[in-house]
Amino acid sequence: MNLFLWGALPYIAFTFLIVGTLVRFFYFERNWTTKSSEFLEKKQLRIANPLFHFGLLCVIGGHVVGVLIPKTWTAAIGINDHMYHQGALYMGAVAGIIFIVGFLLLMKRRFTVPAMKVNTSSLDKWLYLFLTLAIFSGMAGTLLNASGFFDYRVSIGPWFRSLISFMPDPSLMEGVPFMFKFHMLAWMVVAIIFPFSRLVHCLSVPLNYLARPFIVYRKRDRV
Repeated sequence: MNLFLWGALPYIAFTFLIVGTLVRFFYFERNWTTKSSEFLEKKQLRIANPLFHFGLLCVIGGHVVGVLIPKTWTAAIGINDHMYHQGALYMGAVAGIIFIVGFLLLMKRRFTVPAMKVNTSSLDKWLYLFLTLAIFSGMAGTLLNASGFFDYRVSIGPWFRSLISFMPDPSLMEGVPFMFKFHMLAWMVVAIIFPFSRLVHCLSVPLNYLARPFIVYRKRDRV
């Protein structure tokens, strides 16, 4: 089971993510949409949307530093274990709170505004469920590890980099606390759902808008 969860499942999720996304883009381009709901409700969105996306960018940045950058690199520039842990704990907690508040506000909007609720599909609900599990398990893992008893940079970090180098080492995940494992499994499920969901909009970069002619609106003359 350990071999499957940490040696095979990540590649299965990654294959769904990449192949599924490409298939949807090239063969179902008309369905490539976030299904924007701004016209259904704007007031709550103005607050929730910036909080969610700003928090998300901060959280992604923290994961890049913590998982992709080897521990020896940060040590080489004078950041010892204590300094790193304190920075990761406090900055990660702040980013996580912003992220969670934005997410909860979006979920409140999604399920309390009637027009939004009726436009929420079954797939959306599954997506929100696993996003909730992934987000809250990540915050729980951070808070439960406040004392720094577990150093994910010597286990999860090397394991993730072993996947990228196509030399997976599932043994590195032995001894990893349950909450961290649950967090990663939840994100793998999100990766599998991703190509079929509204999340694909995050891959769209509207560069053509930079060169598109201005749209001119003229006021209709009174008759």
